[in-house]
Amino acid sequence: MADEALSAGAAARRLGVAVTTLRTWHQRYGLGPSRHETGHHRRYTPDDMDRLQVMQRLTAQGVAPAEAAAWALAQPARADAPQPPPAHDQQTAVRGLTRAAMRLDAPAMRDILRTAIRDRGVIAAWTDVMTPALIGVGERYEATLRFVEVEHLLSRTVTEVLVAVPHASGSPRVLLAAADEEQHTLPLEALAAALAEGGVPTRMFGARVPSQALLDAIGRTGPAAVVLWSQRTATGEVSQLTRVRDAPHPPLVVAAAGPGWPQGDLPTGITRLTGLFEAVQLLASL
Repeated sequence: MADEALSAGAAARRLGVAVTTLRTWHQRYGLGPSRHETGHHRRYTPDDMDRLQVMQRLTAQGVAPAEAAAWALAQPARADAPQPPPAHDQQTAVRGLTRAAMRLDAPAMRDILRTAIRDRGVIAAWTDVMTPALIGVGERYEATLRFVEVEHLLSRTVTEVLVAVPHASGSPRVLLAAADEEQHTLPLEALAAALAEGGVPTRMFGARVPSQALLDAIGRTGPAAVVLWSQRTATGEVSQLTRVRDAPHPPLVVAAAGPGWPQGDLPTGITRLTGLFEAVQLLASL
């Protein structure tokens, strides 16, 4: 794009926005095309496109358009120039993620989520950004019985970003699985990513792991810890935990995670995990 100047339509296609959006940014904030040729419409230069990309990235993160435009106009020309810092404020990140989800804008969601993990770490990104956005979208669905597609795409994008956290090397000593018939696994994926970030390798089995299959896997791999996740009371059958505890070669830690397990005391030898930070601390200590 070194010497290329683009029409408004071509610039909009390259950015993935509507031409009307570019016109608004031009009229309201001065982010317009700067190359003028006699007898032709003004065209967007590479420097103009760099500023528009800054504008696009910051507004996707939830920064107010006027503030994002000020950042964009203040940038030195060219894409390799220093870029403005991402929005670190928790509410801004949540707002930007929710807006991107409502637009079904997966690339913007990925950018916000990757930035959150890079700047905050997995644990804080999960508790401060991902979880509030997921709850907010879920509440919109419950209130309107709409936007299930938004909830699905947001969940899928969170999974993609968590799975992309580099895996820790070494033989996995922590086994993560969902209870029998349990299909909700995002919190387990967050735990796996947080442990990977801390250098702890895991073996992740995911959703709907039958009790016997779990016991077979434990017998074959000999983990030091087993974490079993239950989201719903219908899947929180305690016998799944006690069967692991009573296996011929039981793990050192058998942990129940999630709100589906019965409240109150669990059987002897079963550890209840109440949060991501606590879970990482315990499992990393093994």
